[in-house]
Amino acid sequence: MVIAIDGPAGSGKSTIAKLLAEKLKDREGKGFTYINSGNLYRAITLGCLRSSVTPNDSHRALEYAKNANIAYDGDKIILDGEDVTGHLHTDEIDKWAAPLSAIVPIRHEVNDIIRGISKGMNVVAEGRDMTTVVFPDAEYRFFLDASVEARAKRRFDQGVSKLSLEEIKRTIEERDAIDKNKEEGSLAIAKGVEYIDTSGLTINEVYAILEGKVK
Repeated sequence: MVIAIDGPAGSGKSTIAKLLAEKLKDREGKGFTYINSGNLYRAITLGCLRSSVTPNDSHRALEYAKNANIAYDGDKIILDGEDVTGHLHTDEIDKWAAPLSAIVPIRHEVNDIIRGISKGMNVVAEGRDMTTVVFPDAEYRFFLDASVEARAKRRFDQGVSKLSLEEIKRTIEERDAIDKNKEEGSLAIAKGVEYIDTSGLTINEVYAILEGKVK
């Protein structure tokens, strides 16, 4: 079974997807694997920067992506044998991840990785084009959204960014513009996808909505 979740940065989809993967069981009692496509792009971005490759250099970045040793271990991202999960949400990675993810051949590489992981498994996959490109026929498809103000506040409250609230809001707006105008895999609400605005909802309230629909 595939549960696919899309939405912009800060909409709560990562937290909700993790909770669903942790708590849900299928009819045979089997659990779910959590897949975060954004973390795969971030891992490639991190690897590029560590290799002195500018992430928006499409040729060199693609060459790196094709040869990168990236794997999932539970909800951890392993890059060249190192758990880099804690290094993927810095201001520098935020700056470069969206331009890199707009490179179409790199999107193909990441999508192949995701589909490979999901074969024969129950997965909760979240990102920007899970419901439209990667898993358009998933059993359950959701689009989580929230206002720019709500998303900026959530990011600011995490305490991982050195930017001001207004600066975070501006970077989110810039990220949204990139995500919505990608040549391929742009952020969009597909027909038949369940739309949920999380702006005024708690994590538990959002989880209850999705859990109820899946069950």
